[in-house]
Amino acid sequence: MPHLFDPDYFRGKHVFIAGGTTGINQGIGHGFARMGANISTCSRKAENVEAAIAGFKSEGVDAIGATADVRDYEQVAYALKTAVQSLGPIDVLISGAAGNFVVPALGMSANAFKTVMDIDLQGTFNVFRAGHEHLNTDSPSGASCIAISAPQGLIPYGLQSHVCAAKAGVEMLAQCLAVEWGPLNVRVNTIVPGPIADTEGMRRLSTDEVRKKDAGMGLPIQRYGTKQEIADACIFLSSPAAAYITGISLPVDGGCLLMGAGRMQESLNAAFEASKQASNQAGS
Repeated sequence: MPHLFDPDYFRGKHVFIAGGTTGINQGIGHGFARMGANISTCSRKAENVEAAIAGFKSEGVDAIGATADVRDYEQVAYALKTAVQSLGPIDVLISGAAGNFVVPALGMSANAFKTVMDIDLQGTFNVFRAGHEHLNTDSPSGASCIAISAPQGLIPYGLQSHVCAAKAGVEMLAQCLAVEWGPLNVRVNTIVPGPIADTEGMRRLSTDEVRKKDAGMGLPIQRYGTKQEIADACIFLSSPAAAYITGISLPVDGGCLLMGAGRMQESLNAAFEASKQASNQAGS
């Protein structure tokens, strides 16, 4: 399929993706690699890092990875420093690590709430704060920082108070950094993926093929999105075509946000009921 941008535009540029070893974030890495970018990433599981790096290298680019928990600033800083030593200054910095589970506020412990806040919000701060000194700000279009957000950052959902609070914080953090870092030739934006096929999130929220089909058909664009479509949005926001864009939240969601909580809330409720039934069966 032809691509809007020159396939060599990112040749030799360095893209760092926190959480880039699985799912949407790994898809973003492959999207940039196909455009010639060298990829670095970090994740908590060493086996995921090794597999992801092998995959990126198969695209014909250099790639490096480190084991790091985004909740730990020192681990993130070390992963970034190691990546820069191997691949040079960072042109595109993406924070994508996230955590989620379906639970009502009254069924959630304070520690569970804190865990999601630490991964999503504190993790994004850690990646951007530790990464800033390594950004390549010499490009006319500036260095690009992108946080992977979620509809929960913009719409309240039941069973998602932890994620909604964390992602809303990510949205505001990105806007604040866009204001502070704009004069330093750094652009900061967020991308809001909708339901994306072949991801852990959709597997958790779609417990059977019928519900999976219903969720897709409930969107104005009546299908799930693809990882490549999220990668394309990141590529656009990191290109000269977006040189005058900062502080935005870009939905890539097939119109999911237009529908309000609606169908996604139904999926969340169904997933919660399924988890309760599975728990009851396991305990019986």
